[in-house]
Amino acid sequence: MNRKLIAGNWKMNGLRADLQTVGDVAAAVSGAAAAPETLLCVPATLLSQAALAAEGSALRIGGQTCHSQQKGAFTGDISAPMLKEAGAAYVIVGHSERRTFHGETDEIVAAQAQSAIGSGLVPIVCVGETPEERSSGQTLTVVAEQLKGSLAGLEPATAFVLAYEPLWAIGTGKVATTAQIAEVHDFVRQFLIGRFGEPGQSVRILYGGSLNPGNAVEILPVSNVDGGLIGGASLKAADFLAIYNTACALQG
Repeated sequence: MNRKLIAGNWKMNGLRADLQTVGDVAAAVSGAAAAPETLLCVPATLLSQAALAAEGSALRIGGQTCHSQQKGAFTGDISAPMLKEAGAAYVIVGHSERRTFHGETDEIVAAQAQSAIGSGLVPIVCVGETPEERSSGQTLTVVAEQLKGSLAGLEPATAFVLAYEPLWAIGTGKVATTAQIAEVHDFVRQFLIGRFGEPGQSVRILYGGSLNPGNAVEILPVSNVDGGLIGGASLKAADFLAIYNTACALQG
């Protein structure tokens, strides 16, 4: 069984006062091999301070996106080396909100993942279908195409994480059923094995879609769910740690 990863995505939330949440989570999580790995992906403005707040703990800090280039004339963007220097260990790429609002294609996501890996970061590559694609029965076709494009160029030994995030279950309060989650996660696992061989077994696949303390006990044990990419519930230490504790009980 893969070690579970409980990852929070603060999105465009968080000011300096919210670093207390980072400190509270850092103080509560364990670095034991039997415990899940924990990660908070915070806004770039808080990254270096969050890394300091988590220093010496098992909590890892991550970025929410990066440019495909290491440096250059890209006003307002942030590069993977910048994230790394600020204290990040991970970075999310291809999040549905980046794909939707910033027009990031599979090709761009693949380049971002390559840039992250080249800078010593672990990319969390996100895929997922729209409500229309789900209702028309295209979920697995869409996910397969996103996987093919977004993982292009990656080698079998590359360290990366996958996150399945159905767009219709992000910030809507709707949650995919355990059967729907299992279908996609099992499909993604078989894709990874077909693409990478045996190393595809060890790629962690996270579920991201309104995961919260109330439904974590049902979702985290689902086949090939290796953790969660958590939005709103990661903004409060108590909620995030409740999900972490559920994962601890399952990991043990």
